Amino acid sequence: MAKKEGLGYSEVWQQISQGQYSPLYFLMGEEPYFIDQLTDYLLTHILDETAREFDQQVFYGKDFEKDAAPILTMARRYPMLGKYLVIAVKEAQLITNLEEELAVYLQNPTPTTILIINYKDKKLDGRRKLAGVLSHTGIVFESKKLYDNEIPAWIAQLAAQRNLKIDDKACQMLSEFLGTDLGRIASEVGKLEVVVPAGGTVTAEVVEKNIGISKDYNNFELLNALKTKDMAKAQKIAWYYARNPKDHAIQLTTVILFDYFSKLLVYHYLADKNPSNVMSQLGVNYRSAAEFQEASRYYSPRQVLNNLSLIREYDARSKGFGQPAVADGELLRELLCLLMA
Repeated sequence: MAKKEGLGYSEVWQQISQGQYSPLYFLMGEEPYFIDQLTDYLLTHILDETAREFDQQVFYGKDFEKDAAPILTMARRYPMLGKYLVIAVKEAQLITNLEEELAVYLQNPTPTTILIINYKDKKLDGRRKLAGVLSHTGIVFESKKLYDNEIPAWIAQLAAQRNLKIDDKACQMLSEFLGTDLGRIASEVGKLEVVVPAGGTVTAEVVEKNIGISKDYNNFELLNALKTKDMAKAQKIAWYYARNPKDHAIQLTTVILFDYFSKLLVYHYLADKNPSNVMSQLGVNYRSAAEFQEASRYYSPRQVLNNLSLIREYDARSKGFGQPAVADGELLRELLCLLMA
């Protein structure tokens, strides 16, 4: 079999959705969502319901912490009703001798067995013997966590997969409120799928009504206030954050502010400020590209550099560096005044 390590999620998904199965799937990494999605799809699509009762087994690493041999003995059997014997091992990272036993099994794998290994929160050492064997025997997929700035695009993609549109503000609201927990995001988008007709648009109002996130007091609106130095609106949002600190940690807000002003600095020094080039260079959509042009009239390059330094300083202060403890709400209000000075 050709070497298949390094495949991305969409590539693996496309193969299995087309019925192109590998004898082994080694699904590893820090992001459990993608691992669970691939595993669930394989377990519900390789065999029909009747065959699954006889030819599908799911094992858990906590039950085999000291020895993987019983699992691989099962993997050497042949199917009773279906075309394949399907075996999934969840929490496989807990099995101490998994690498050794799996390497032995893969020297002569059973051709009618499909083995699915979930190796969460860890990455297989590429220098070990098993890594070399796996690369020639099955599919190795590393599930990586998404960065904060990748979440909005992922939400939009998820909505599109569910035949929904989602506007920028709604997307940003979900991203800020739910963070990088992809499982929770998928669950909340699933709720919206119930209330928004197929092909419809998820708006900020829909998110506020069904998820419980304020459409007026969020970082999307805070950035809008900063873009035009609307001090009154920014301070109003800061007061709201101060009353709801669990949902609006200043450390998250400073990350968003730093990202924004970093992009604004790049914008200032772009030779070509055509919207298409701005979109490409900054990784933003058309609307945001136009808004950077507007914001550049309010903030000179020197002001942007000064703001980046201020954000670093106040982020450190919010973590207790260099000063006695000060309430986050007070720090944020002070920071916003300085940023728009």
